[in-house]
Amino acid sequence: MPDHYFTGLPSSPARVRQWEETILGARLTFETDAGVFSAGAVDRGTRLLLNSLPRLTGDVLDLGCGWGVIGVTLLAAMPGICMTMTDINQRALQLTRRNLIINHREAQVVEGGFPALPERLFHAIVTNPPIRMGKQTVYGLFQESRSHLHPDGALFLVIRKRQGADSARHFLHEHFGEVATLKKSGGYEVIRARP
Repeated sequence: MPDHYFTGLPSSPARVRQWEETILGARLTFETDAGVFSAGAVDRGTRLLLNSLPRLTGDVLDLGCGWGVIGVTLLAAMPGICMTMTDINQRALQLTRRNLIINHREAQVVEGGFPALPERLFHAIVTNPPIRMGKQTVYGLFQESRSHLHPDGALFLVIRKRQGADSARHFLHEHFGEVATLKKSGGYEVIRARP
């Protein structure tokens, strides 16, 4: 049975790949491997999310960081932010650490998500949520995000229309003070939710 990208300890045989990518004007080098989300390329949703973000400042959380494309890109494109990156997939976290080193960036890399960050508050939480983990898990991450935001902070996420963008937006309206669609393209929607 193949690993899911949300498997804690993937057992897939290694298939390491390295390539260069220009995102938000930054020329970056990434390594990926089997057993992680979108191994070998920046997926369309993440690319749209990155291209839709306003200028971020302060403490930023890359939630479900995978191999680190969001966090590494934001560190390169938005100097001065303080980045924390977290995931449950140990192989993904190893790749994140490697990609930070390759690109000469620094961040706190934490295994385990919000349970490992009990007292932390962030000015921005950025995520391409793990939709395949199911609505209950994803909506739980949205609720936890709200409790980990500064009062003036924001959650930024991307979701496909056919994977529940409308219901996700409705859920966010019930739990956040302000919800806005920043961009729609190719069946994806980038949403900002503020407390």
